[in-house]
Amino acid sequence: MNKKSETWLFIAWAAALVATVGSLFFSEVLGYVPCELCWYQRILMYPLVIIYGAALLKKNSSVAYAGLFLSGIGGCVSIYHYLIQKLPALQSAGDACGVVPCNAEYINVLGFITIPFLAGTAFIIIFISHLISNRG
Repeated sequence: MNKKSETWLFIAWAAALVATVGSLFFSEVLGYVPCELCWYQRILMYPLVIIYGAALLKKNSSVAYAGLFLSGIGGCVSIYHYLIQKLPALQSAGDACGVVPCNAEYINVLGFITIPFLAGTAFIIIFISHLISNRG
């Protein structure tokens, strides 16, 4: 693996690590109870720290192919979750999510930055970084 590929895999790993620590901060420190879609996003995000960490340690990008699929699916879940929060036509779908409704917004910075937005941004960064690392 060349230096450029290694750098892009590091960016993917760092994004996964920041997203994982951030989600744990929201739930364990701030006390935000995750909704059902948040749990699905966590299930898809947390292994990425290990997957990209292993790829970096072994200096073998083929170890991280599962990360491409997990981040792609996670991005789709995040986009759907964000749309449930922001589109009035879909907000009723978020009411039936479970104990915590999926259309609830614990944070809303600048009117558009919510937790699913942050998760989606991380998934997109990971997905694109992985694709770029494969080109190098």
